[in-house]
Amino acid sequence: MSSPESVTSSITVRAENIGGIDSTEVLLEPGVNVLTGRNATNRTSFLQTIMAALGSRRSSLKGDADTGSVELTFDDERYTRSLERRNGEVVFDGDPYLENPELADLFAFLLESNEARRAVRAGDDLRELIMRPIDTDEIEAEISRLEAEKRELDDRLEELARLDTELPDLEEDRVALEDEIETKTERIEALETELEEFDLDVEASRARKDEIESAFADLQEARTELESIEYDLETERESYSELEGERDELEQELEAFDDEQESPDRLEGRVQELRARKRSLDTTVSELQSVIRFNEERLAEDGFELDLEETVESDGETDGDITEQLLPDSDDVVCWTCGSQVDRERIETTIDRLRSLRQQKLDERSDLQEQIDELATRRKELRERSQKRGEIETRLEAIDDELERRAQRIEDLEADLEDQQERVDDLESDAETFENAEYGDVIETHRERNRLELERENLEEERDEVQARIDEIEGQIEERDELAQRRETVEDELTDLRTRVDRIEENAVDAFNEHMDSILSILEYRNIDRIWIERREKTVREGRRKVSRTAFDLHIVRTTEDGRTYEDTVDHLSESEREVTGLVFALAGYLVHDVYEVVPFMLLDSLEAIDSNRIADLVEYFEEYVDCLVVALLREDAEALSDSHTYVEEI
Repeated sequence: MSSPESVTSSITVRAENIGGIDSTEVLLEPGVNVLTGRNATNRTSFLQTIMAALGSRRSSLKGDADTGSVELTFDDERYTRSLERRNGEVVFDGDPYLENPELADLFAFLLESNEARRAVRAGDDLRELIMRPIDTDEIEAEISRLEAEKRELDDRLEELARLDTELPDLEEDRVALEDEIETKTERIEALETELEEFDLDVEASRARKDEIESAFADLQEARTELESIEYDLETERESYSELEGERDELEQELEAFDDEQESPDRLEGRVQELRARKRSLDTTVSELQSVIRFNEERLAEDGFELDLEETVESDGETDGDITEQLLPDSDDVVCWTCGSQVDRERIETTIDRLRSLRQQKLDERSDLQEQIDELATRRKELRERSQKRGEIETRLEAIDDELERRAQRIEDLEADLEDQQERVDDLESDAETFENAEYGDVIETHRERNRLELERENLEEERDEVQARIDEIEGQIEERDELAQRRETVEDELTDLRTRVDRIEENAVDAFNEHMDSILSILEYRNIDRIWIERREKTVREGRRKVSRTAFDLHIVRTTEDGRTYEDTVDHLSESEREVTGLVFALAGYLVHDVYEVVPFMLLDSLEAIDSNRIADLVEYFEEYVDCLVVALLREDAEALSDSHTYVEEI
């Protein structure tokens, strides 16, 4: 939907073959536009023309026409709509102002058939109507998604907090390793100084020293290689043992699977069957609703719409007041299927039976949906179990291959270890030949230095590993602030979503109560103290479950002539009071759902039950909230309105 700016220019409306209109072009202005005239002068048809151009489908073609069109132009924009009768139905096309007219139909197009006005008149569920534009399923889905994201963020933040506590110990280990490395380095340097101080000036002695150093260098290299092989062998054995443990766990898990599980494909067939039945019920419910709505509208219009204007033009005179012709002193109506006179009560009884049948189909649909959900959940579980079993079997095959490879690797390392140990033994034997009185101290010093260098290398490797872990943890902890900020955002979004429905209900009730108090104060109905809506929780049955739902209760308090107050019901309101209450309820929906941001028009019709002075006050009150208010009135009712409004007398 668009979000319009205020209407700032004149508004041109053109129509052909809409309602009772042959062809017309009317100029409206921002503010209040009053359509005046006697009955049957196409004022309602003109309002339906505006509705059609704005996107509504609640407009009709002229009875003797197969096509019609409307055009609405304002603020340098042009909106069009065409209507065509096809196979007994009216098909809409064109480029209207709104893509989805639901909000406008409910709370801006306030003709006599408007659902908000009818709901108050009939005592229907006001909460359901005010909440209808809210997609609660979409809200629940978004809540589930955000809850899952919040759980992931919590887990990650908890992990980072644990890592943060690990850092001090790692830093302590690193410092200790640095100190130990420094100590061994100092000792190595001292030994190297001792070696340099030995008196080996004779050439033969120097050659002997080189030979000794070479022998010990080879021994040092051999010992380093031996340690490397031992480390690799230990690592392979640990990995082999871990794989064996994982294999045992997977085999136990595999044994727990039931080989005689129900087939997911069979459940899929059952789900499809139930969905087909539900689609059939959806079609039935939709058709029943259309039939009920059509009959309600026809019943409200007393059957056939008589073209009284054409009768007047053909006869040249009328037999009595036109209003009396439209409202005869009879409870009979003209049947819109056969044309005969039918008792209104019989039609109302039939409509009630249709409503009961529709509710029965809705209950059946709820039961089917529950069965579909249960079967879909079971089917999902079975597919997940089947997938899990396949993953376990695949992993077991991979583990067997890996065990075989590692067993061969262990065997090779054991052989290498044996060979390297023999080489070290041989080199140590060679080194022992240099141990004599002349070079004993030199040899011992070389041995000590080599041992210390090997230990220092191991310490440096361990220190590097600790430093790498510290760097890794610090790198991960850097994202903690960003994750915490995102978690706070998600928490705020969840709070907003969880309270959105409550807020809308509360705002709707507050808006109605506030405006109703203001309107009653302005219109001065003599013995009405207050009309207000109260929110309350009630338990209702949905299919097989009982759930808690919010209800809107409409309260009326009156005062008797002797000053006693009592609570009344909607049924006892006068027609004028009911109409005003319905209009205020529609205004509450208009404001709560920000309909003024969706469409800058509001249309009012069928206000004859309200006296002219109160109509003028009501129009003035509504004018404050609407860019362009178009109201259809009889001439005598329009006389009480301000001369500053735009008046349209010919359509």
